[in-house]
Amino acid sequence: MTPPDNEEAPRPNETGLFRNSVSLVGGVLAVVAAANIAFLAVVDYLTPAPYLGIFAYMVLPAIMIVGLIVIPIGMLWERRRRRRGEGPQYPRLDLNDPRQRSLLAAVAAFTIVFVALSAAGSYQAYQVTDSVQFCGTLCHTVMAPEYTAYTHSPHARVRCVDCHVGSGASWFVRSKLSGSYQVYAVTFRKYPRPIPTPVHNLRPAQQTCEECHWPRRFYGAQLKVFTHYSSDEKNTPRQIRMLLNIGGAEPLAGVPSGIHWHMNIANKISYIATDEHRQLIPWVQVQDQQGKITVYQTKDSPLKPEQVEKGSRHLMDCIDCHNRPTHIFNPPDQSVDNALTARLLDASLPFIKQQAVAALTKTYDNDQQAMQGIAGDLTQFYSSKYPQLYNAPGQPIKAAVAQVQQIYSNTIFPYMKVDWRTHPANIGHFYFPGCFRCHDGNHVSADGKVITKNCNACHTVLSEVESGAPIIGSNEGVSFKHPVDIGDLSQVSCSDCHTGGTGP
Repeated sequence: MTPPDNEEAPRPNETGLFRNSVSLVGGVLAVVAAANIAFLAVVDYLTPAPYLGIFAYMVLPAIMIVGLIVIPIGMLWERRRRRRGEGPQYPRLDLNDPRQRSLLAAVAAFTIVFVALSAAGSYQAYQVTDSVQFCGTLCHTVMAPEYTAYTHSPHARVRCVDCHVGSGASWFVRSKLSGSYQVYAVTFRKYPRPIPTPVHNLRPAQQTCEECHWPRRFYGAQLKVFTHYSSDEKNTPRQIRMLLNIGGAEPLAGVPSGIHWHMNIANKISYIATDEHRQLIPWVQVQDQQGKITVYQTKDSPLKPEQVEKGSRHLMDCIDCHNRPTHIFNPPDQSVDNALTARLLDASLPFIKQQAVAALTKTYDNDQQAMQGIAGDLTQFYSSKYPQLYNAPGQPIKAAVAQVQQIYSNTIFPYMKVDWRTHPANIGHFYFPGCFRCHDGNHVSADGKVITKNCNACHTVLSEVESGAPIIGSNEGVSFKHPVDIGDLSQVSCSDCHTGGTGP
């Protein structure tokens, strides 16, 4: 029976519009996401971790929002169904029916188990993305050089995210936004070779390095022994024992001094670099405790006032000197010295230092060519020059070949165009300018003060020993004696001659 024209048709019942499959799915998403957020928020509060924030405060909230949006969409869809005369999608719940009570209990149990497993799965996913293996091997295969160097570094037990991200969600978000292009670059092979050092977007060292290392609690000097081997037949060892004037100390605990005097303890040091790698530093500013500012500029090429005004000033911190604390690509010369000192290479093999360095410094197109070239060069040399040694029991030459090949695999990567020359190392000044970027005797203030180049400002040579026999030595400190007379050492820098390969 149709109603009269002047009578409005009855509207369908619009109560309980949530009773539809679409809204139900949205509700489940929202509830599960909310449960996970609560769980991970508690975990993050108890044990803060870099990657946990992305799940607790970004991914899961996004899923919950999607679920909340889906709920009204389903309700609108359900209202349209009912206006077309269709009823609710599922039957009414009657708890008086034993069968329905059993079904409800099963659904409730399933929901509890599902939420628990989902929370555990979210935490497990966080742990995977927070792991070193994820950073170095799973997604970032182009990081093979950095990952290999990391596994052999002093920080091999420190997770990548602890330094590159740190705790809290804010820096995680920033790091991932900066890495969004990297995902595209890796996917479509658009990444540069070598991968550049992220010197411009690293988190301040005070928020990462100083979680473990605290310059304010350093003081005094530390003994350091440097062992080098000559390129002669006997691989003559030469040791240099020196005191490194580490210094440090906060003003309340002592007078700030030594190398860590730079570390914003009593003085704030800022600088302007004119190159991407911060190797050319023509302008340095020092602000002392009293607020007095002294500016040093290079005598031969000072910056103009407009260059200083437009230049990007950097507050000096740990990374300005310790710029390769983990991803260390040692030069062949140093790598072979280390292997000889650790007895991984037999120092009794004649000319092993010379031949190993020569083989490592050759240019190879790929790893396979390098392995064949190293084996061929060392085998040819010892089989022709020292046939008895080459055929000696125990196969010492084959062992040496294997070790030199291992050194190559750990430090040189032709595919990514990475070797010891790719990334300058600023700690010290042996192979790269390092300290001499500022301490070159060429930075002068307006009133004539000079940033010192005096070696004893940072270290004191105690003795030099060659083949176990002292050359020079004194508890008061001695002047460094170079193995070869090259004149006035104050007029040169170590890195002028030491290239990390063949040569001195």
